Amino acid sequence: MQLSSNGFLTIDSSELEYRLIGPQPSRAPCIVLLHEGLGSVGLWGDFADKLQAATGASVFVYSRAGYGASSPVALPRPLDYMQREARDVLPKLLDQIGFQRGLLVGHSDGASIAAIYAGSHADHRLDGIVLIAPHVIVEDVSVTSIAAIKTAYETTDLRAKLSRWHKDVDNAFHGWNGAWLDPAFRAWDITGELAYIRVPVTVIQGVDDQYGTVRQVEIIQEECYCPVEVTMLPRTGHSPHREAPEATLRVIAEFAAATLPSPASQT
Repeated sequence: MQLSSNGFLTIDSSELEYRLIGPQPSRAPCIVLLHEGLGSVGLWGDFADKLQAATGASVFVYSRAGYGASSPVALPRPLDYMQREARDVLPKLLDQIGFQRGLLVGHSDGASIAAIYAGSHADHRLDGIVLIAPHVIVEDVSVTSIAAIKTAYETTDLRAKLSRWHKDVDNAFHGWNGAWLDPAFRAWDITGELAYIRVPVTVIQGVDDQYGTVRQVEIIQEECYCPVEVTMLPRTGHSPHREAPEATLRVIAEFAAATLPSPASQT
């Protein structure tokens, strides 16, 4: 299909908003951005534009169901919602946009989804994955910080701020927060998928990440048989692409240059 610069895709029963920067994914290497647990198309800001300029690749951004202007989801979310996204939704989306070659670049929940996809699909089109502040297990620090956000959502102007980025802000927030704070979610663990990843991986982690420790990175290094490169960014928290955008762009652009096919090889 011919994609416009922005619009909606129909995946199963959901309408998913998207934005495309650069060439059609069917005609050039494509970088697909997967947002965090409270993210959306809009929350990437101009990072997607800068990434396209830095790499020359097509950059495709979308809001998962329940986020941004996409369709809401039934609550509570199932505790395996990231596995479902990676195994059921993302394959259909990549096919629909005409994805031929490229990278998955995920942040937080999106990084987990990228890792699950790469470990669950022998997709010859995938040249590599970039994991920004990934989660592969649930740590105490994650639950503590997410519980604090729940309090902030209920007692401060956080809800009003988030409503700028989500059509149904309560659906977005409670779907994510409710799953992470469910006691049964402490057993969530995707280390099994890591051993099946067969493409290069680069990890970008803030040293001061308030949602996960370096143990997340260590597990990826221990479990993956594929090449894994790690960049630890000092004085950076959970959102390196917002807190240290230049360094984050540089790492992704260098990874893209090393892994993506050249334009000549696409003809």
